[in-house]
Amino acid sequence: MKDIENLVQGFVTELRRGTLTFAVLSCLDEPLYGYGLLEVLNEHNIDIEGNTLYPLLRRLEKQGLLESIWDTSESRPRKYYKINEDGLIVRNRLEDEMRRRINVFSIKGNEKR
Repeated sequence: MKDIENLVQGFVTELRRGTLTFAVLSCLDEPLYGYGLLEVLNEHNIDIEGNTLYPLLRRLEKQGLLESIWDTSESRPRKYYKINEDGLIVRNRLEDEMRRRINVFSIKGNEKR
């Protein structure tokens, strides 16, 4: 039974990683700073911590899917992130793919599990 639990946990981790990327891209039509994004995601029951979010934001920026701007007008500088044109293309393609994957559940119909 322990092997099954390890397998399931591995699959859940893979699924979570992909959905987090999509969730982050989906929240950044308007500029948000890291902690603000963290709050928005948590409000939508997407559990993510800063030590996961900040590296993800840096990776998406490095991949050319996000733009960032430093706001130094406050006493504490904040880096704001916003999705760019390439990020929108990727997000839309991911959304299409996720919708196709969700249709897998309709294949099972009302069968018992």
